[in-house]
Amino acid sequence: MSKTRTHEVLDLEEVAAYLRLPVEVIADQAEHGQIPGRKISDAWRFLKTAIDDWLRSVDDRALLLQHSGALADDDTLAALRRNIYQSRKRSDVVRR
Repeated sequence: MSKTRTHEVLDLEEVAAYLRLPVEVIADQAEHGQIPGRKISDAWRFLKTAIDDWLRSVDDRALLLQHSGALADDDTLAALRRNIYQSRKRSDVVRR
């Protein structure tokens, strides 16, 4: 009996959960070809291995900038930012 390797196929909601992003972000990225996936009829399908490969290949800075909006509602960011600036002995006041 031969063993065949099967690839895990994820739907839109599963990819969103896996990447910890809103479903709308994943749908938009998929529609614009920015994340590997296929639309079959009205449903998106993604190979988990392709998502993993894509994550490894994306420039870290670009990925951070692309997904920074996902952190906009995080209540801990202000304190984190303050601590970073204090540890660097810099003012966290933005001058205009």
